[in-house]
Amino acid sequence: MIKNILNRLPRKQNKLVDNRDGGSSTLASNSSRTNSRSNATAVSGINSTSNSGQHYMPLHTKINGNGAHMPYEALPSFRDVPNSEKQNLFLKKLSMCCVVFDFADPVKNLKEKDVKRQTLVELVDYVASANGKFPENVMQEMVRMISINLFRTLSTQPRENKVLEAFDLEEEEPLMDPAWPHLQVVYEFLLRFVASPETDAKLAKRYVDHSFVLRLLELFDSEDPRERDYLKTVLHRIYGKFMVHRPFIRKSINNIFFNFILETEKHNGIAELLEILGSIINGFALPLKEEHKLFLVRALIPLHKPKCIPIYHQQLSYCITQFVEKDCKLADTVIRGLVKYWPITNSSKEVMFLGELEEVLEATQPPEFQRCMVRLFRTIGRCLSSSHFQVAERALFLWNNDHIENLIKQNRKVILPIIFPALERNARSHWNQAVQSLTLNVRKIFSDVDPELFEECLLKFQEDEAKEEENKTKRELIWKRLEDIAAMKAASNEPVLVPLRTNSKATSG
Repeated sequence: MIKNILNRLPRKQNKLVDNRDGGSSTLASNSSRTNSRSNATAVSGINSTSNSGQHYMPLHTKINGNGAHMPYEALPSFRDVPNSEKQNLFLKKLSMCCVVFDFADPVKNLKEKDVKRQTLVELVDYVASANGKFPENVMQEMVRMISINLFRTLSTQPRENKVLEAFDLEEEEPLMDPAWPHLQVVYEFLLRFVASPETDAKLAKRYVDHSFVLRLLELFDSEDPRERDYLKTVLHRIYGKFMVHRPFIRKSINNIFFNFILETEKHNGIAELLEILGSIINGFALPLKEEHKLFLVRALIPLHKPKCIPIYHQQLSYCITQFVEKDCKLADTVIRGLVKYWPITNSSKEVMFLGELEEVLEATQPPEFQRCMVRLFRTIGRCLSSSHFQVAERALFLWNNDHIENLIKQNRKVILPIIFPALERNARSHWNQAVQSLTLNVRKIFSDVDPELFEECLLKFQEDEAKEEENKTKRELIWKRLEDIAAMKAASNEPVLVPLRTNSKATSG
């Protein structure tokens, strides 16, 4: 009797802090994994059936930034109410989950946090098992709850240098958001909502609008890899379901890349955005639109410039190769772009570029290859001459690819004279035995295919070497004469006068 009376009394009021920091995610990019989550409790790690069936809402909360107050209210679970009441209960639970707790203090509002998490799990279950179209007012409240929980100012770790090498970033521990226990379930809710066949895209686009998509894209800069992983899957689903948003999504990603390349060189989500684009590019219809080609030239190719490229190079290389496979005529543009941004002092970056170059050349046809081969093999020649054995070795590995070897053989009369000096010097004096051995193999390929051309290049190399030796001797003699004259003048205390050399054309004019 006393227990029943006590249960009717209002609980103690709790003042909640409306802190919107934190959030992450562990969902993989493969959309099929979403379908495998038949039970949201498996994702959240909490069994919703263990809930007592009674949820309480705090008295004083800030709902969506306004000062409205909501009383504590016992909310039964969905299984305890008739079907006719489930939608109203769903709306109440959505409103209850608009409360955002402060996770900076791990011991604050523990009971309320647990109640909210249990409620979020029930909401995910409800959306996953829905068997009727969601009404517009329900979708509005769903998007409202999602926005309140997810859209926030991202927290960052203090770093001395704004622009860091990828390897420095890999050594640092990622910032894990303490609000993840709630945010993970909110992301799962959003994913189920977007993927649900009961979500009418024509109605939902009024709420999942450009503003919503833009704020989702802003969250890709989160330092928590779990959140970026969920965002990747969610954005890919939105791109697939809301066709009207596709141009806007591509343009917005383009703007993120521009800001990253030209301004900050700091963004945590470039790899995930490129992974989404890889799937999008794969679905481009042929012939490619001019808009897509401009995106390749203005955004993707310049992404080779930033120092932190190792973080996202794999995804970038995939996108670039997709373009060349779609339209082989783009190979010349891509190769010239690679040569333009080719690293000079970063050997590990050179190795990455050579790997990407091999993938592009594998999809390159002879006409496009001939347009860019002179500039390309001047760059490859420098790589062959590199004292860093991994760079020289990776460049020599290009001849292991049959398609590339055939392209080189067909154009050997242009290519061999360019790279012959590097090959000859490697064969004679490179310090690494593996590089020497690979160089001898490449030389043998050329000598077997075209012995006359090979001998011609060898004679030319020997002549150039003799001239260089002669010039070296002349320079040494000139310096010796200057030293002798300077010594004589110094002995006699006379100033050393150097005659002024003038341009005859300039003086005559």
